[in-house]
Amino acid sequence: MKKLYGVIGDPIAHSLSPAMHNKELQELEIDAYYHPFHIKGKNLKMAVDGMKVIGVAGFNVTIPHKTAIIPLLDKVDPLAEAIGAVNTVVREDNLLVGYNTDGAGFVESLKQAWKEDFTGERALIIGAGGAAKAIYYTLLSIGVQRVDICNRTIQKAEALIAGQPYQADSKAITLEEGEANIGDYSLIIQTTSIGMDPEIDKSPISLEGVRSSAFVSDIIYNPAETMFLKQAAQKGAKTQNGLGMLVYQGALAFEKWTNVKPDVLRMKQTLTNFLEESPC
Repeated sequence: MKKLYGVIGDPIAHSLSPAMHNKELQELEIDAYYHPFHIKGKNLKMAVDGMKVIGVAGFNVTIPHKTAIIPLLDKVDPLAEAIGAVNTVVREDNLLVGYNTDGAGFVESLKQAWKEDFTGERALIIGAGGAAKAIYYTLLSIGVQRVDICNRTIQKAEALIAGQPYQADSKAITLEEGEANIGDYSLIIQTTSIGMDPEIDKSPISLEGVRSSAFVSDIIYNPAETMFLKQAAQKGAKTQNGLGMLVYQGALAFEKWTNVKPDVLRMKQTLTNFLEESPC
């Protein structure tokens, strides 16, 4: 019988996951299908119960359900529990178990684009939302000791740092402080929505003082090069957009569901082709 995987969210029509996963299932000759489910918040419990009843083998979780789904699951991985968000659910012994592959996906994409070991680097995360939290906690969990959080509302950055369960050297700073001290950081990660349509000509901070040796990442993947990344490239810094994070978090979920390692390069090419054919 064909296995069923999927993604739940509201909205969901924009999701690239069905194109990526269905192509990979087909290429690997796995008898399964990945389906997008448009689930309103008021129907989330009913949807999770339904996933169990119909035997869905695993599914992704996207906005706005990543936190709300946690009490509806049978088990939650410790890192996902610490982050307070689940983006991947796996059926294990008929139990629904929640994981967060967002942070791990980012870290893996960073290793592929930059270097294997960056635990000694000084990092700056711009933004203090859900994606920032997943990346921050994951960086700390692998031993990166110096990670500062720069945010428009400094209290939100302070709360993010205060809530983390690791031993780390972190401080919360304003956008202005981040901009003034940008040369202090060797790894800079932009996690806000600034740079997406309709703000494609905007950047959260100026990178005028960025080191040419720095690695600069923006988790936005459409457009492929945001104004933030353009500034970094003009200063000679190496850059990376968010497509790698999207692919690697998906690849980690795929492997958890199927016990098969997908072809990450092929998954990335699938998404690249899709974005070129259907630009937002």
